[in-house]
Amino acid sequence: MAGLKKILLVDDEDDLREALAEQLALHEEFRTVQAATATDGVRMGREIRADLILLDVDLPDMDGREACRLLRKDGVSTPVIMLTAQSADADAILGLDAGANDYVTKPFRFAVLLARIRALLRRREAEVPASAKRLQFGPLVIDSALREAWLREHQIELTGAEFDLLWLLTSNPGRILSREEIFAQLRGIEYDGQDRSIDVRISRIRPKIGDDP
Repeated sequence: MAGLKKILLVDDEDDLREALAEQLALHEEFRTVQAATATDGVRMGREIRADLILLDVDLPDMDGREACRLLRKDGVSTPVIMLTAQSADADAILGLDAGANDYVTKPFRFAVLLARIRALLRRREAEVPASAKRLQFGPLVIDSALREAWLREHQIELTGAEFDLLWLLTSNPGRILSREEIFAQLRGIEYDGQDRSIDVRISRIRPKIGDDP
């Protein structure tokens, strides 16, 4: 089992949860643990060292976004992909604001979810080299190991998705990254021409880092 990526599945739909566990097991690179409630998911997210959490929004005991907030409040930095039945951008953005790194809308194709999982895990692994742990641009400092940023020595409050985007942009100084590139890097998918979540995240990051439009 050594070297396998541990995925925590949090969903109250038993059939879906079991199907996801079976499909992930077929790829021989993952092992899964499961929770049917947000309460158990939060507890397990705190106690086990998962590499990634798949977290449903519509859970019987607590909204998945609130569960994500509790994990982030407790310092759990494990990447989170929200599973949501809501397709509106506003609902997806609420999940990102709660601290999720990505979201997938139900119903989804497993191949799409797998691509998102792998993209997020690759990005986390790319942050490991010591030479790339910390970047500084004048008074702005971004640390990928701690997943924290500071402006003039004051910590900036960033969601997980905001940090991922900020790190991607600051890791490519002097380059203009298109939406297509950003989507490919952060989410492992092609840009569909309609999703505005990147624009929203940019608009929220800019005042936090003191950017003057």
